[in-house]
Amino acid sequence: MFRSLISALRSMVFYPVFYGVSAMLVVAAVLALTFRQDALRGIVRRWTDWHRWCLRVIIGITVKVEGELATGPVLYVIKHESFFEAIDTPTLLRWPAVFTKRELFDIPGWGRAAIIYGLIPVSRDGGASALRKMLSAAKGMVAEGRPLVIFPEGTRVPHGESPPMRAGFAGIYKLVKLPVVPVAVNSGPLYHGWIKRSGVITYKVGEMVPPGLPREEAEQRVHAAMNALNDPAQSLDSHRPDLLR
Repeated sequence: MFRSLISALRSMVFYPVFYGVSAMLVVAAVLALTFRQDALRGIVRRWTDWHRWCLRVIIGITVKVEGELATGPVLYVIKHESFFEAIDTPTLLRWPAVFTKRELFDIPGWGRAAIIYGLIPVSRDGGASALRKMLSAAKGMVAEGRPLVIFPEGTRVPHGESPPMRAGFAGIYKLVKLPVVPVAVNSGPLYHGWIKRSGVITYKVGEMVPPGLPREEAEQRVHAAMNALNDPAQSLDSHRPDLLR
């Protein structure tokens, strides 16, 4: 009961502090659209670093990475349990190019910023023309040495569940011809929902999957690695090392 009250109070502080500064950074990002790409890139990184700072100082969430992140262009396939990993990706990785649903690019201001930053629009109903544009954009990001990122479940998935990946992963895997780095994350119990809870969010980097494998084998290996932290029996307190001493 006491811990729940503390979590609620911390969350009440977190939202106005984090989103208040975020609003100012959005204005700065819009202004940066008239300047160079690296100006926008720097603002995005400041925003995601600010998010981490707020989590650590206000909520009491720390982040750890198990395993080695790859260098150079690869396709990162990341588990999606909460909004945490969507925000945190530019802090976790260097200048990532994320596959993002096409509808978000229609948001005034944000859509233009997303294009300049280098997000890749994915249109599920756009046909061959949209597919060619997506592949061209992805190849451009790879040529710049940027990692590609996809959340293959397509939506946030509750901790403990492991639905099959959507068909988009197989298509992108086949087209981009890059090694795949699957990443598990257990953010759901601490971050998902209005009340954030203190503890440790872990990224677990899986074994690299080479390009060119048969679809079924590639999907099986990536799916297993993505769900390496997805223990349905895991209690909330297992994220709280302070309670396990």
